[in-house]
Amino acid sequence: MPAPYPSLEATVGPLTFENPFLLASGPPTASGEQIRRAFRLGWAGAVTKTITPGTMEIRDVSPRFAAWKDERSGLLGFENIELLSRRSVPYWTAEIAAIKRDHPDRVLVASIMASPDIDEWQALARIVEAAGADAIELNVSCPHGMPERGVGAAIGQHPDLIREVTRAVRQVTAAPLIVKLTPNVTDIMPAARAAVDGGADILSAINTVQCLMGIDLETLEPRPSVAGSSTYGGYSGPAVKPIGLRMISQIARELPVPLMGIGGISRWQDAAEYIAAGASAVQVCTAVMWEGAGIIRAMNAGLSGYLAEKRFPSVGALRGRALSRIGTHAALSRSVHRIAIRQFPERCASCGRCVTACRDGGYRAISIADRQVAIEKERCDGCGLCSYVCPEGVIVMLPGA
Repeated sequence: MPAPYPSLEATVGPLTFENPFLLASGPPTASGEQIRRAFRLGWAGAVTKTITPGTMEIRDVSPRFAAWKDERSGLLGFENIELLSRRSVPYWTAEIAAIKRDHPDRVLVASIMASPDIDEWQALARIVEAAGADAIELNVSCPHGMPERGVGAAIGQHPDLIREVTRAVRQVTAAPLIVKLTPNVTDIMPAARAAVDGGADILSAINTVQCLMGIDLETLEPRPSVAGSSTYGGYSGPAVKPIGLRMISQIARELPVPLMGIGGISRWQDAAEYIAAGASAVQVCTAVMWEGAGIIRAMNAGLSGYLAEKRFPSVGALRGRALSRIGTHAALSRSVHRIAIRQFPERCASCGRCVTACRDGGYRAISIADRQVAIEKERCDGCGLCSYVCPEGVIVMLPGA
């Protein structure tokens, strides 16, 4: 009898999801209709664009996005200076209730942010819980616009403030409480511990990385240019995945708290990496903005196929599987040595990139003569640089003698 197909159901603390994919708080969750469409397509959960009290003015600028693309217009990195939800609290209370009526099997998380006044955080938490939100996510991590007002990352960069806000909200709500952490700190662990100390049930990490996308060398205007000027924004997209993976794995190794991974997730493989690094579920934003919410179909199918191939019965069986292999530099083996081998010489175009890289960034172990590349094994130090610069995959690193 064939083995049963693996389950995509994900348990994250007190929450259960049909699959481990949620829409993160941002432009894809700016309205109830966008969230409903995502649920129809197969997303298991969504975090609303961050809801603020009516006293907090939210006015966006135009344009407010910038992108770093490869030669084929594929996304590498994305910057945004967009603020929080411009929709009112009454709009969101009505939509939360309506969405839950339409999709009772999906998980709807209300993202909230208030002024430094603790009473405002508590009032907003009560409101969204009463409207029917399945959980509340505290946005103490937005890196642009809001820190100037003393909120967002201005709170998330100070563990004592994280603890204070989390504890205050915990006192007034029984809803599962998620704290979204900022990567714009030297060490994420004090912030993570403070959130747990304050009563967080779940941590989500990371919010965007503060950045400056670039300078237009013709006009010398920073991007995105708003009437000739700009500001530091939030960096997302594939380029930030290594940062998100690092922080999720750090928290998972230190704290027994359920985690949602965020940052650079655009394919099922990215999600699988986050889960293997300790996340129980993942949130996606930029990839949906770039490719559309329909990417959920390939994500679900790809992850399910991977679990079946690896004989993991569930998403939970994959969670944290890589953690035992992540440690200190001092603990890494010095007894294993690999060397560069031309394993697929028929692919070689004699471009010389490996020669240049090894000469100027390596150990001068590679030469080329009569369009033939040769590797001097005795000089190869096993750094692996040549295997990465080779555009044809000719060179691989194999165990040395």
